Amino acid sequence: MGHIERRVCFLDVRRVLNPLASVLVVPPTSAHSSPFAAASLSRQVAGAWPGGWIGGHAPGVLLATLIALAATSLGSLPALQSRGLGALTLAILFGMAAGALLPARLDARAAPGLDLTRQKLLRLGIILYGLRLTFQDIAAVGAAGLVLDALVVASTFGLACWAGLRLFKLERGTAMLIGAGSAICGAAAVLATQPVVKGRADQVAVAIATVVAFGTLSMFLYPVAFAWLQQAWPGLVDARGYGLFVGATLHEVAQVVVAGSAAGPQAADSAVIVKMVRVMMLAPFLILLSAWLARKDAPDAGAARKVAVPWFAVAFVAMAGVNSLGVMPEPLRAAGAALGMFVLAMAMAALGACTRVGAIRRAGARPLALAAGLLVWLVAGGALMGVAVHALLG
Repeated sequence: MGHIERRVCFLDVRRVLNPLASVLVVPPTSAHSSPFAAASLSRQVAGAWPGGWIGGHAPGVLLATLIALAATSLGSLPALQSRGLGALTLAILFGMAAGALLPARLDARAAPGLDLTRQKLLRLGIILYGLRLTFQDIAAVGAAGLVLDALVVASTFGLACWAGLRLFKLERGTAMLIGAGSAICGAAAVLATQPVVKGRADQVAVAIATVVAFGTLSMFLYPVAFAWLQQAWPGLVDARGYGLFVGATLHEVAQVVVAGSAAGPQAADSAVIVKMVRVMMLAPFLILLSAWLARKDAPDAGAARKVAVPWFAVAFVAMAGVNSLGVMPEPLRAAGAALGMFVLAMAMAALGACTRVGAIRRAGARPLALAAGLLVWLVAGGALMGVAVHALLG
């Protein structure tokens, strides 16, 4: 009798565990055949993992958190900052390394949490990024700085779309992500634009790689070029004009700080303020881009065109508005801004873990060629637009 009871109990345990095993055991080939193919099982894994939703997402969120901790710690080192290697850049590099080294079965277990981090938590990071900006920044640069920023953003993104699709035959998502990163604020803009254009993880990784590469190159070249101009044509460009040019054309905020500081505090202050105004254009840019894509992708002219409003961009502006009022205690504001950067680092880590190096390699040299062309435009076109705006508006 006891033998029969033990056998019935054993069969009941098997009946419970078999569905769980069918979800968790993923063939190694399927998990690596495409960027995180195991992510398609994320809902099943999250439901079957002990602890339900929280337990199912915990492994991936924990992995992204650990990578972000390492990236932010190393990214604060002056030796790395001076080379343009900030926390966001290091996070995606570490994430890609983790994604390449993790066994297939662990990939599947981490997939739900990584999806949550690179989609939902990303938006939280963009919202909290608004705590770094104020509307007073716009008034500080004046009409000339505002017009120059708007011209640079619009022309650079428009050129990226045209050249990326027509000349380099890139996918629309890749061209738009490279354009957004070059036009606005580097990796953060790529991350914010990804939900609007529905870019894949490999497209995001390619865009960030090109933006970081050419932004870092510019960070070193700009001070050298300014010093050369000061010797060849003294008085042609002053420190404030150089700062305006750096803030309006360089990719990342950190790169702007490094390149601007090379010409003194006046240039650094002008560069950072102009750059912050350029960053604030991210929200209207995303809303306009979402409306344009909704219209372009409508099945016919008479179809209802539903605009997917990126509410996180609206919240980003609202957060900047709260910061402008000065009602938030400084320790709370600083903590919120630091949390926002850490969450963005987590999102970058998750994107890196969901990216396969082979996918980037298959993209070839065309994305790099587009990014190089945009850099030439930012330097030459930005200089011409700066001279014209200065002549008209002072």
